[in-house]
Order: sequence, then structure tokens, then C-alpha cells
Amino acid sequence: MLTGDALRMAVGTLTALPTPAPRVIDRRVAAGAMLLAPLAAVPLAVLAGVVVLGGDALRLPAIAVAGLTVGAVGLASRGLHLDGLADTADGLGASFDRTRALDIMRRGDSGPTGVATLVLVLIVQCGSLAGAIGAGRGVTAAVVGTLLSRWVLALCCTRGVPPARPEGLGATVAGSVRLPWTVLTCGVAAGLTTLAPGLPWWRGPVAVAAAFLAAGVVVWRCTARLGGITGDVLGACVEFAAAASWLALAP
Repeated sequence: MLTGDALRMAVGTLTALPTPAPRVIDRRVAAGAMLLAPLAAVPLAVLAGVVVLGGDALRLPAIAVAGLTVGAVGLASRGLHLDGLADTADGLGASFDRTRALDIMRRGDSGPTGVATLVLVLIVQCGSLAGAIGAGRGVTAAVVGTLLSRWVLALCCTRGVPPARPEGLGATVAGSVRLPWTVLTCGVAAGLTTLAPGLPWWRGPVAVAAAFLAAGVVVWRCTARLGGITGDVLGACVEFAAAASWLALAP
């Protein structure tokens, strides 16, 4: 499951890093890619930490540093998750017809609901990360939040979560991760964050709980409304999880 193809799929999907295409993509490879998402996100987390360090060195305002950090991570992931967030919001804000909602999500443009949701989530991300920077734990918060926002993908693709469409990324990864692996990866995240420098031992696990809860709510709502998840829904989960984890690390 945790193969080279799985890592290549994770890196190629979640980042803009040049990566050879997987030789094969099946359910086992998809499951491995979702479990390896935090590892694939390490370059993004390093980038986030470096931007915060640079902003601190230049004595830039905390909100400006937060904006640069969020923007850098967004660019380094090709804006994929931001686009997914906007498309998901547009779909959920459409009529109660499931087919029409999925058709709206498939389009390349963003409507007022998607734009408003995107702006509001980015405001929360930047404001909460700025709070952590102002409290002197900006680097840790930037790294932890970036990793946790991708860590939740195993939960989003746990066995029992259906795809909203019979094709696309969502159909490939939905329900591919067995529950024991989800529980294990959540436990690993909680355990490792107790060691996060500059944080009380309990603050990291609280951020883990906040990120997984936020992603779980998005999956629940989209499953009830759309019949399952799509690649766009996974992007929305990433962005909401980032906002939730940074909120938990801000005070």
C-alpha cells in the first residue's frame, strides 16, 4: 500500500513539485497516497516555516507574514485546494438537485457563493495564523497547520465514504482507506504534535482534533447533500482543516 507509486501520486496531486507519474493507480495506490499525504506535504510545511522565519527577520506585520505564508502554500499546491473549496461551496449553495449541484462544481468558474466562502476561509486562516505569529509560535503553527490540513485526507477517504461521481479523483480515493489505518494515522498525528516545539504538550492534539473535526463535518455535509465526495470536496476539507488547526493554535 505505502509504495513508490503511492508517494508519487501523493506528491504529484498535492504539490506543484515535478514528479514522475505513478506506473499504476488503483485502490491500494490511492489508499497509500492518502496515508502518505502528510509526508508529501513536508516541502509545503518547510516553505511555510521559512516564510514565517523570513517575515519575522524582516519585522513585517504578523498579518502580512500570515498572508504571504498562506499564499506561498497555495501557490506551491497549484491553488488546487482553494479551487476545490470554491467549487464545493458553489455546489452546496446551488439548488437541491444533486445532479445540477455536481454539474456546477465541474465548471471552471466560481460563483458568488464560492468566492465569498473562499475569501472568508482565507481571512480566518490569515487571522488565526497571524495570532500564532504574534504569540511567538508562528513557525511551529505554520508547519503543524500545513501538515494537519493534508493529514485529514485519510479520514476523508475512509472505508464507507462514497464517491459522488463514478469517475474522477473522488471515485478513485473515496472509501479506499481502511478504518484501522485512519485511526492509526490520527493517533500518530496526535502523538507527534505533543512534541511540537514552543507548544504545551496538549495544544498540538487539540489542533489535530480541530482539523479532523472540520474535515469530518465537510465530508458529512457533502455526503448528505451530494451523495459522496469529489476531488473538489477533498480540497475543501484541506482548507477548512487548515483554518481549524490554526484557530486552535492561535490563542
